[in-house]
Amino acid sequence: MRSIFLYFHPLVWIILCGTIFARTASFMAMPFLALYLHNELHASPLLIGMTLGVAPLFSTFGGLIGGYLTDRFERKYVIITTVFVWSFTFLGFAFAPSAAFFVVLNALNGLCRSFFEPGTQALMIDFTEDSKKRRLFSVRYTAINIAAVIGPLLGVWIASMSSASVPFIITATMYAMYGLFLLIVLNRYGSKQQQLSGGHKVMAIFSAVAHDRKLFYFIMAGILISIGYSQFDSTLPQLIDIKVENGVKLFSYAIVANSITVLTLQLPLTIMIEKANIYTSLKIGITIFAAGLLLFGISENGWMFIVSMIIFSVGEIFCFPTMNAVIEEIAPSDQKGIYLGASQLKNIGGFIGPVLGGWLLIAAMDWMYAVIALLMLSSIIIYRQALRLA
Repeated sequence: MRSIFLYFHPLVWIILCGTIFARTASFMAMPFLALYLHNELHASPLLIGMTLGVAPLFSTFGGLIGGYLTDRFERKYVIITTVFVWSFTFLGFAFAPSAAFFVVLNALNGLCRSFFEPGTQALMIDFTEDSKKRRLFSVRYTAINIAAVIGPLLGVWIASMSSASVPFIITATMYAMYGLFLLIVLNRYGSKQQQLSGGHKVMAIFSAVAHDRKLFYFIMAGILISIGYSQFDSTLPQLIDIKVENGVKLFSYAIVANSITVLTLQLPLTIMIEKANIYTSLKIGITIFAAGLLLFGISENGWMFIVSMIIFSVGEIFCFPTMNAVIEEIAPSDQKGIYLGASQLKNIGGFIGPVLGGWLLIAAMDWMYAVIALLMLSSIIIYRQALRLA
């Protein structure tokens, strides 16, 4: 057991444990945002799609700025400031009187995530040996899914005992606590960051990234995958609510099934992925992803949705850690945050997906997931070209 904890630097383990804490808070509230807007504010599917899609849209372009700032200045200052702003954002969710306010708040939510994610990932990379970085992304993904098991169940339980807005208040409180904790801990460790010099202007950096063809192809493929994955918390809860009685409870079970599948299979599949060709891992993962989407489209009862979610989750295990690790590998040593931030451009798919899905849910519900599955499968061709260049 002691050797496990010695595998990564102590600060890396602290950030990973903090990830569980913060993501648990987020999963208590955010997966149910579509249902909250539908049931409490009676918003239309298209408006719900726009509300959910605005977060990844702002996360996309905020990632460029956040990635630059986390390389140009001390990472800890960017991370800590972002966490406190995030806390106030969740507090705003609890008291927002209409869906219009949710659009603005969710945009701010996406912006905070785009600053926080490159910062914490780059900070852990600073304290991790090259040979352990691919494993680091897998362990981080496991930490997120531990939170995804605990958070939704707590959210349903808390909401059942109080008003639907209480999970947002608790989430805001937990993020404030996390910010205070980071303020204390990050000051105890020195920096191993290789900072950008002051001569690197932000637009020049963006221009350099834009001309990296490898990164461009990785982002394009990531956009298509994000279009498919974004259905998880946008159209899927609405589809379950339409097809199944007590859809809120079933959707929470589906989230837990997703997380348990990832936690159970993450380690053995990660070991297999590390030995396999990266393109093979991505190709298998994308194909399984698409199969899960197709099964969602034909599901008619609770068990069918749960089985579909398990298959969908296996696709996650193959794809997401590998997608992040390959971006880190192609990034220059002083631009890790910038490249990780630029990779947030894949979240354009997270904006397109809910809007496209919301429209298809109204116009062609039976064919919705077949169309989106085909978009995901086309990313295999783009990844092949990207990995040839890499």
